[in-house]
Amino acid sequence: MGHLDGKVAVVTGAGQGVGQGIALALAERGASVAVLGRTPGKLETTCELLRERGARAEAFPCDVLETERIPAVVEEVAEGFGALDILVNNAYSGKYGPLLSLSDTDFQRGFHSGPFAALAFMKACHPHLRRGGDGVIINLVTAAMVRWDLSTYGAYAAAKTAIRSLTRTAANEWGPDGIRVNAIAPHAASPGYLRWERANPEEAAAFSETIPLRRVGDCEQDIGRAVAMLCGPDARYLTGATVPLDGGQANFD
Repeated sequence: MGHLDGKVAVVTGAGQGVGQGIALALAERGASVAVLGRTPGKLETTCELLRERGARAEAFPCDVLETERIPAVVEEVAEGFGALDILVNNAYSGKYGPLLSLSDTDFQRGFHSGPFAALAFMKACHPHLRRGGDGVIINLVTAAMVRWDLSTYGAYAAAKTAIRSLTRTAANEWGPDGIRVNAIAPHAASPGYLRWERANPEEAAAFSETIPLRRVGDCEQDIGRAVAMLCGPDARYLTGATVPLDGGQANFD
């Protein structure tokens, strides 16, 4: 028996990396999971892993850039599972690089896949989360928001800062509805990070040295399990917070 038994979670970008790790940790603690993402094959792989752990899991192909489709996807999930208790906004497909190198389309993509999509999911999920009386939203942001050098991270940090503001606002406005809203800022060994680490081993080693715990977090064991805790009763009085899951590197004071 897990502390999320009977709960239904929506996880975006769950086909790999952090999203998959979060989905696995939620399933390990009893939640059923709607696995959302752009690539059906990756979604089915995640679903198979979840089912191996005894969880109910269903794939819902969804490109978060198509915000007009989000309400219909949420209703499909709620109808299929009979409820919706947890929303994890993980998907993001923005661009990186010096500000002068980014086109308007590049810059806007981060906002469309970030705060625009996150808010669309939050609004579509709100009536279902409210109905359950114990709803939880977890939005993913980044330690880059408070990075000592924002070079090449400006567009990313700007979009994630907007999500952090939405998190705090929704926590204020939706607390009376029984909905808790928090953000996490993870360092995780995602597929993208691992590719960069292999291509830049010396730089990656130097980066790890800036983390007090001297390592980048595991997608499931370090990030997913923390999210599962935040979604459960032990964190029932925590809302409006940004939790830095980065091994102590960033200073959010």
